[in-house]
Amino acid sequence: MAKSYLLSCSASASSSPCPPSSSARYHPKPITITITSSISFPYTSRHFNLPNFSFPHQLFPLLPRPKTILQATTNTLQDTKLDDAVAKSPSLSKNSIWVNPKSPRAKQLWKNASHARSSPLSKLAKSLDSCIPTHEHVSEILNVLGDNVLERDAVIILDAMVNPYTALLAVNYFKQKIKPSSHIILYNVALKRFREVKDFEGAEKLFDEMLQRGVHPNLITFSTMISCASMCSLPRKAVKWFEMMPSFRCEPDNNLSSSMIYVYARTGNTDMALKLYARAKAEKWHIDTVVFSGLIKMFGMSGNYDGCLNVYNDMKVLGAKPNLVTYNALLYAMGRAKRAREAKAIYKEMISNGLSPTWPTYAALLQAYCRARFSKNAMRVYKEMKEKGKDVDVVLYNMLFDMCANVGCVDEAVKIFEDMKSSATCRPDRFTYASLINMYSCLRKILEMEAMFNEMMESGFEPDIIVLTSLIHCYGKAKRTDDVVKICNQLMDLGISADGRFCDCLLHAMSQVPKEEHAKLADCIEKANPKLGSVLRYLTKNREGDEDFRKEASELFNSTEPDVKKSMCNCLIDLCVNLEVPDRARDLLDLGLTLRIYSDIQSRSQARWSLHLKRLSIGAALTALSVWINDLSKALESGEELPPLLGINTGHGKHKLSDKVLPTVFESYLKELKAPFHKATDKDGWFLATSEAATSWLQSRVSTVALPQ
Repeated sequence: MAKSYLLSCSASASSSPCPPSSSARYHPKPITITITSSISFPYTSRHFNLPNFSFPHQLFPLLPRPKTILQATTNTLQDTKLDDAVAKSPSLSKNSIWVNPKSPRAKQLWKNASHARSSPLSKLAKSLDSCIPTHEHVSEILNVLGDNVLERDAVIILDAMVNPYTALLAVNYFKQKIKPSSHIILYNVALKRFREVKDFEGAEKLFDEMLQRGVHPNLITFSTMISCASMCSLPRKAVKWFEMMPSFRCEPDNNLSSSMIYVYARTGNTDMALKLYARAKAEKWHIDTVVFSGLIKMFGMSGNYDGCLNVYNDMKVLGAKPNLVTYNALLYAMGRAKRAREAKAIYKEMISNGLSPTWPTYAALLQAYCRARFSKNAMRVYKEMKEKGKDVDVVLYNMLFDMCANVGCVDEAVKIFEDMKSSATCRPDRFTYASLINMYSCLRKILEMEAMFNEMMESGFEPDIIVLTSLIHCYGKAKRTDDVVKICNQLMDLGISADGRFCDCLLHAMSQVPKEEHAKLADCIEKANPKLGSVLRYLTKNREGDEDFRKEASELFNSTEPDVKKSMCNCLIDLCVNLEVPDRARDLLDLGLTLRIYSDIQSRSQARWSLHLKRLSIGAALTALSVWINDLSKALESGEELPPLLGINTGHGKHKLSDKVLPTVFESYLKELKAPFHKATDKDGWFLATSEAATSWLQSRVSTVALPQ
């Protein structure tokens, strides 16, 4: 769904290369307005497809020879001949009137006369577009203008043409008729033709020829080249041409510099984009909406989501009106950031501004809701897409399945899966089955998980490490040791290497099954990850050597994927608690803090000391509590005073897929300890105690807090 945005250039770059003020050079003083009583261009139209232009190799030696040559009939020139009266007079008329150039009527009369003149010249341009692209044919058509060709007429003809290759021949013809100082105008118009057919290579070679002939480029030349590069999806080329300007003593104007903000953003040059953007705001340049959209996309891709919102707010302050591209870029950024609330507000504002959502809008919104686990909102968007006949592709379906797996929306997932299978636009893929298998695994729906696994196999998809990990996870929770071993052996048979998450699930399974079955899973772990197997032997076989244990555990964590380290450390501590080796559990917790696997578990202020246990397993959280309470006792023994309040934050524990919610476990355990910590009435998951109560309780204890069995 990636889009290619066009560069929004200044008016001087996108319109005729001849600046508006330059028309004054065509006004003689006094102004003579030419009136033509009858002008006729007998012309038979020809049809051709735009980019199938052709040109002779000798016309432009720097360009490649075309593959196809347009064929013209013998009456081409006859169709484009001017009548005798017109051909004999370069002024196209014998009747003239004098008009005071200061008169208010002068501008309107000049406009009318120019329009009357441009009509036959446009017909002449069409003849050039469709003629055989040779010097002879082009010259024969243009000879009707006579020897005294006006610069204005040449510009009108070139500007009306669409075929860049015959336009080049026309430029060569006009250069012989027009003074050298005006040649840059002819080249600029010819460059526009290459831009319109998106032939950047041809434009570059024309520029080289222009330099070889001693024609110096100007601002319009570079604006045209830069916008051509952008239209051809070559932003780095646009940057190259922009940075080339000073070497030709040509300074960009504010409009061109403003448009380059987008180009630099598109190339990922954040520093230059922001530098120009700061100048634009300080000097009050005009900033096009596409520039804001480009900046939002740039910030979104770099993960600076606050930057996206800041640019959006700048638009409002500067009076720029966001378009659909802007809103889509914002929604995608908020989706990546998992900021579903902001995405929802932006979408409402878009609708209130009268814009209708397109497929990319729905896709971005669905991504935002799915990533943030806003299941109701995601389902609402999905239903709206179906009602409006918007196709839901396999990526969006898989987003929905992944969300359902994480929040346990089984019924919704089943209905969506049936919709997908009946859809004519896409079919389930490996990730679809993996998400649904994972969903059933998390909910311990073994029969449904196995049925989905069999359907996946029947559809021709071999299981991968993700699917096998889900199976291990489910069988481990269900304490089905033999099935765990079977899946582990299947992994080996398929030649798949076990990753950190697979080994983590094996560890978790080992912490669930009875102790007498540990040996079966220990063998599987040894085969999957020898370093983890070595650490396990210290726990299961009571091997001595504290320093050796810490060293091997440290090597294990350093070789484990970053997103698995905390979960693996949690599982090992849980196993220590189950095996009644609390010293190893404390060693692992301390090692986790040293290696920054765990962070910010404790916090202290003058008003409160707190223990933060969110995202810790039951065993790891209880171990951390044991260490914290013992630390509090040591603080009192050393004469340190406790703050007015002590707090334990376990999190609210409301996740649908949680086995045991941590607040419930802690409430029971604290009562068992007769600790003075009580549930906070205004904060879910917090247990609080006053310093007086905590001090009295700690002083009454005769031993350290033991871990529960």
